[in-house]
Amino acid sequence: MKISIGSLRAAAINNTLFAPTTLPAALKKLGFVQADPIQSPAAAQDLILCQRVKNYSVGDLDRRYASLDIEEDYLYAYGFMPRSNWRLLHPRDTHDLSILERKVLQVLQTGEPVHPRDLEEHFGKERVINAWGGYSKATTHVLDSLHHRGLLRIAGREKGIRIYQITTSSQQHMSADERSRELVFLLCRIFAPCLEKNLRKLPFSKPHGCDTKSILSKLLEEDLIERYEIDGAAYLCPANLNLDGATVGAPAVRFLAPFDPLVWDRDRFERFWGWQYRFEAYTPAAKRLRGYYALPVLWCDDVIGWVNITRSADGDYNFDFGFAKNIKQPAQFKIEMEKEVERMKKFLQR
Repeated sequence: MKISIGSLRAAAINNTLFAPTTLPAALKKLGFVQADPIQSPAAAQDLILCQRVKNYSVGDLDRRYASLDIEEDYLYAYGFMPRSNWRLLHPRDTHDLSILERKVLQVLQTGEPVHPRDLEEHFGKERVINAWGGYSKATTHVLDSLHHRGLLRIAGREKGIRIYQITTSSQQHMSADERSRELVFLLCRIFAPCLEKNLRKLPFSKPHGCDTKSILSKLLEEDLIERYEIDGAAYLCPANLNLDGATVGAPAVRFLAPFDPLVWDRDRFERFWGWQYRFEAYTPAAKRLRGYYALPVLWCDDVIGWVNITRSADGDYNFDFGFAKNIKQPAQFKIEMEKEVERMKKFLQR
């Protein structure tokens, strides 16, 4: 079957940028939503979900977290995922717990949610060097470690601070090989059509001994995924993803989060849309090309530029656009752009 780069683009959009639905349905369809603490103009998870959930408002995920069948954890980045996907990550190593880790687990055995500050009366406020070279309290460091091991879960948040609870959900009785296979297929589905070379080397939370290359070869042999080669690059996607003559729906403008699955792979982004997009929040201001938190702007099946959204002193929002392509935009584009601006304002102001 002859596939064009245009068909791949359309398939990628249709695969992840589906018609707005309910929050539980969107989380299930996405499989994973990356989180990020920067709120400019909103957290990444909210920006991702506002494009896929009807009448979504900033903070809805946090407010409804406890009632949703989801967990926070690290997949290929830190974020939110359906509990069925979260179970594929565990069990992680639970051996050689430190004395402090065992003591913290004892405190949480009641099953009640615990704020990190609640542990200070038990263990004090000793500080340790964290993963970023800064300081964090020893109890918070231990809570993070126990969460990573799967012994604790995130029960919710209080002003952005994670609230921890002992894990009671039973783990799936799957071997490490079975979990590895399911995880690789999940990642292929999330980023489909994905660049094969990038999926092979993608660092993700995987069981010991997981060989991504070998698993992909088996999935190809079993016709569960398919490979397409275009312009010297190989792309993979689940066999049930329709690429033949794939087209996008009605003309629309969408402002995408920097960590949206549609734009997450910067290599694929450049191959699909012909220009480089980089996340520049951590780039010195003088060296930024697009802006502190530039959101890619999707028009139909083309990412044509970016927008920086800032809040003014009077509480309104400013939209500063930049364009990567010097192309003539039809009148319909201006209409759809105005619609997206108004929709984004409502999302931010609710």
